[in-house]
Amino acid sequence: MAEQTRLLVLVDGSERAIQTARYLTGFMPVGGHVQIVLFHVFNGTQEQRRELEEHQACEGIAEQLRTQEQEEKQGVLACLQQAKRILVDGGYRAEHVEIKFQCMVQGVARDIIEEAKNGYSAVVLRRRGLGAIQNIILGSVAVKLLQALTFLPIILVGQEPPAKKLLLAVDASPHSKKAVEFAAHLLGKSKGYEARVLHVVQGLGAVRFELAEGACPEQAEDASAEVCLKAFKAQVARLLHTAATLLTEGGFDPGRISKAVVTGARNRAEAIVTEAERNGCSTIVVGRRGLSRVDAFFMGRVSHAVVYAGKQFSVWVV
Repeated sequence: MAEQTRLLVLVDGSERAIQTARYLTGFMPVGGHVQIVLFHVFNGTQEQRRELEEHQACEGIAEQLRTQEQEEKQGVLACLQQAKRILVDGGYRAEHVEIKFQCMVQGVARDIIEEAKNGYSAVVLRRRGLGAIQNIILGSVAVKLLQALTFLPIILVGQEPPAKKLLLAVDASPHSKKAVEFAAHLLGKSKGYEARVLHVVQGLGAVRFELAEGACPEQAEDASAEVCLKAFKAQVARLLHTAATLLTEGGFDPGRISKAVVTGARNRAEAIVTEAERNGCSTIVVGRRGLSRVDAFFMGRVSHAVVYAGKQFSVWVV
């Protein structure tokens, strides 16, 4: 029996929420082992009304706000129902799609984080929405979630049509391995997915990688540049081979897994996004932190940059 997958899908009551539902039906596996919770934290007009309700002269305005709140609430609930219909029509079982609507308790982001602790496999949200400010790429709530949801994968749904082809940017870090394992677990048992495993090297622009398998040579007394380069190339080949093996063991068709190395990159994130564009990938998978851990950042510099640079793609941060 397949292990249960439970996705917390954030719905903000806008057309973007409907697009998120379409991503789930167009890209994600549809089956009995997948459960979806459509979740909304309702802010309403309580904060706006609080002071007004203390003054009798402002009762008319407060009543208008109460009416506005009811209209907003009904709109959100209608959006949640529409999203559920799209999911069910797309193949999800009706009993496996739950609607969860709650009034704000601590704050929108904090309430989402508390809900996320209840046995979910990942959190899914659109880049914009959830009270997003239009002149930035991510809404303020989304930024807070990226900072705080370190215990769950985050799936940021982009604008690209959900082609079943993903790019996995890998290095030798534990977070990178977890990202590959997550993709294998979530998608491997379903057919039709194609994966491209990529490692980006800054510098070494003149070096060609053939990606031949083989063990790293024993350390020699002659630590020449040629020996070091040979060892490095073998290390990269093993890294990509290990990632491809994890995908295969998870159920991916080996014939639909490709491997690539980009050298001479000045910016790893830009190289990852460019590779996704060239290969028709709609989804990029990255580890939350890479090998160069910087405590001042809520994510590794590369994964952070991919989220912002690849704004048209769906990006999974694991």
